[in-house]
Amino acid sequence: MITWFTVALIALTCAAGLLCLVLGFAGRRPSDLSVGAMALVELALLAQVIVSIIAPFAGNPAEGDLLEFWMYLVSAVLLPFAAVVWAFVDRTRWSTVIMGMVGLALAVMVWRMDVIWSTPLS
Repeated sequence: MITWFTVALIALTCAAGLLCLVLGFAGRRPSDLSVGAMALVELALLAQVIVSIIAPFAGNPAEGDLLEFWMYLVSAVLLPFAAVVWAFVDRTRWSTVIMGMVGLALAVMVWRMDVIWSTPLS
């Protein structure tokens, strides 16, 4: 994957996750800020889907297990969407905390996807 995009996506996801955690533990219900942060992560993940489709044609084929990569990517795209929907339905501070945990889990998933993309199978 493109390194700068991956680093930016991990940083964005960590920032959104930490923001949601802080707001959740501060007793805030899901606010426009926390929901917007997760929506921004969702848009970035959709951009990663597009980059992942285009990358092999641009001369950057995946080196690792593509099935694992796409399972992570599909999960990563669905998780923030589900967290935002739940935040709208539940409207408690715990849904904000859950959005934060989803954000941090997504950062790990994106890092793993980058490792799969750039590390040859042995």
